Amino acid sequence: MAESIPAARTPENSGPSEVPANFWVIFSGLMLTMLLSALDQTIVSTALPTIVGELHGVQHMAWVTTAYILAATIAMPVYGKIGDLIGRKTLFLSGIGIFLAGSTIAALAQDMTWLIIGRGIQGLGGGGLMITSQAIIADLVPARQRAKYMAPIGAVFGLSSVAGPLLGGWFTDSIGWRWAFWINLPLGLLALVVCAIVLKLPKRQVQARLDVLGFVLMAAAVTATVLVADWGGTEYEWTDPIVLATAAGGVLAWVLFFVWESRVAEPLIPLYLFRSRIFNIATLIGMIVIGVGMFAIIGYLPTYLQMVYGVSATESGLLLIPMVVGIMSAAIPSGNAISKTGRYRWYPIAGVALVMLAALLMSTLTVDTTVALICVYVFVLGAGLGLMMQTLVLAVQNDFPSSDVGTATSANNFFREIGATLGIAAVGAVFTSRLTDQLAERLTASSAQAVGNADSLTPALVHALPQEAQDAVIASYQHALTPVFLYLIPIFAVGLVLAFLLPEKELADGRAPEPEVEEATV
Repeated sequence: MAESIPAARTPENSGPSEVPANFWVIFSGLMLTMLLSALDQTIVSTALPTIVGELHGVQHMAWVTTAYILAATIAMPVYGKIGDLIGRKTLFLSGIGIFLAGSTIAALAQDMTWLIIGRGIQGLGGGGLMITSQAIIADLVPARQRAKYMAPIGAVFGLSSVAGPLLGGWFTDSIGWRWAFWINLPLGLLALVVCAIVLKLPKRQVQARLDVLGFVLMAAAVTATVLVADWGGTEYEWTDPIVLATAAGGVLAWVLFFVWESRVAEPLIPLYLFRSRIFNIATLIGMIVIGVGMFAIIGYLPTYLQMVYGVSATESGLLLIPMVVGIMSAAIPSGNAISKTGRYRWYPIAGVALVMLAALLMSTLTVDTTVALICVYVFVLGAGLGLMMQTLVLAVQNDFPSSDVGTATSANNFFREIGATLGIAAVGAVFTSRLTDQLAERLTASSAQAVGNADSLTPALVHALPQEAQDAVIASYQHALTPVFLYLIPIFAVGLVLAFLLPEKELADGRAPEPEVEEATV
């Protein structure tokens, strides 16, 4: 039984008409939680070479990041749906608690297994913080004025992308990488107290049961998808029965999930969302450009900088600062312009074009490329992301009634995070496979003996090797990673075409009922 789009909005569900007087206090708490959840997607990137060296797990390197994003992805639709049904405050505070519990486990981890488990628990809380924060803003701010607040969120997201690697590098070089997780406790508790005291949200009286079977099917589908991307070509050949069986199981789980969602009373991801052209196109752009592109580049560029250029973990984080400068210089002016005009269509187009240009430039990196030029490329990437990250979320929220804002926001982020999960897993798989081949090709017998176990290589060990072995390892890292950036260009080209097809719908000001959701043309 196919679902239908909800009836036209009424004044009761058309959204808020004005911003609360104490909104800046609430907004500060929301921004802090957004910072924490986004920070932990990238904070381990500069620490990874040291972490996997100490815990002896380079083959599981991608899972330190993937576990967090995978868990956050699975949790997002659950938080979105529950928030729409029963309200968001208790849910939001619970998410903070789960996130802090995961941070504690990760900080205490003595092997890769416990570290990955802790990261997964962090993700279960962090996914809720990302979704619920954005939905709470939609509960309190009219869509037209919301653009002004979404721009700082985009800047915070960009800041975390740089501050994460920077803090992770600084902790690694000074007091230890475990502080990348301990730091969450005081900041998280501060956000918990502030939001518990000042956050007041509309009461919801919807009586409904959670879609438990839908959650199980979704978790199975997402997990199988990521495992195929992570295992294929690395731990197993693509034609290995384990990979083929996992892929088949993933396809079956996805089919069963969407069949079930079309029949259940309160689905996690209602199928009527896909009747909106704005939702479909904005979600696809976010999935393949922001999800795949951004996290693939940010996740592995610091490792490249440490291994090839010999910079410290802290310095590799500092070299990503131009990205946050680019995000802020693009997101804030574009957000103000969108609030004034109510129009947003050209910003995603320009954003995708800049991200594609940045990936093309990064594919030309060599061991002789200057650090200053790399910073320019990173700035271009940030400017492109700043123009579209929150603009796409805003476009989706504007196309649905306030009663569905949490569900629509979580579904949009859900597919974007799937893109991020696949992007990191796929790039990690390709990178690891290429690195293994490059090392086998370039290392002589004597150099291989000096290198020892490649799984335990850290930047410090690489740059303490004899010159011949050091040159071989550096060249291996350079030739293993830079071609991957070029592989992303066709994906971004698809995103650019989609950006031109994105419909524009004037942003609502909350003073009148909004029209029905625009349906997709078949």
